[in-house]
Amino acid sequence: MKLETDLTKIKKLARQRDDQNWDFRTFLKRYDGPMEIDSLVHDLYRKISSEIDCKQCANCCREIQPILSEEDIRLFSKGVGLSVDKFTAQYLAPVKNSSELSFKRQPCPFLKENLCVNYEHRPRDCRSYPHLHKDRFVSRLMGMIWNYSVCPIVFNVFEHLKREFRYNK
Repeated sequence: MKLETDLTKIKKLARQRDDQNWDFRTFLKRYDGPMEIDSLVHDLYRKISSEIDCKQCANCCREIQPILSEEDIRLFSKGVGLSVDKFTAQYLAPVKNSSELSFKRQPCPFLKENLCVNYEHRPRDCRSYPHLHKDRFVSRLMGMIWNYSVCPIVFNVFEHLKREFRYNK
């Protein structure tokens, strides 16, 4: 299985294929068999993620702003040795038009040499990314299109999914 991991090329292809990806999203939304799609995505994710080392990329930590729950904040602040209040004041800000919290800046302030310095206590959004192991893939397609340009795993899963459905528009 030939995989694309060059982020510059992935971003360029994402721009070029934007209309195609939105059309494919519409196709998947109308497809009668969401369980079949989940199974296929899970299989592709397992295969592709086993061939891509996230530590060589860490682009998600540069471009994605995870939402932190109260539990995430409690655990993460403990992991970095700060009180919840001090951690929140120093590192977090409300997400635009929301009461949810995320890191104030990008890349993540805890990213050092492509690794999370607080890996064992990372937020649920970070642990779950790129969310391809979850069920109901079709209900999260807008996020997948956004992540298509961010994550080589998502890019390759989406491209292989198009090939699987013989989607060449």
